[in-house]
Amino acid sequence: MTASILTVDDSASVRLAMRIALTGAGYTVTEAADGSEGLAKARQARFDMIVTDLNMPRMDGLSMIREIRKLPNQAGVPIIFVTTESDDGIKAQAKAAGATGWLVKPFQPDQMIKTAKRVLGR
Repeated sequence: MTASILTVDDSASVRLAMRIALTGAGYTVTEAADGSEGLAKARQARFDMIVTDLNMPRMDGLSMIREIRKLPNQAGVPIIFVTTESDDGIKAQAKAAGATGWLVKPFQPDQMIKTAKRVLGR
């Protein structure tokens, strides 16, 4: 069975790049344009991995991670933070919120695939 990944980013071009990389590697991708939409989708379906941006309208990535960590259906799901921010304080906040990994934008498609394979073990 293929892994199901939720990608959350307000940039359509970043979502497209993630979708192309991940579906090309055999993963199923569901997209959301901001944290609020991502949280709604996480409430509706179980994902094997979630990839999220930090800065988004309506709900930022940190807030979304905190809310997803409260959902029983998403317990233990790895969450990868993808952002232009490289500040150690933001990384610490992301980890405290429940993020399990970090990728800095701009990322190469092979970085996204390697991260998914490492985190998912497939």
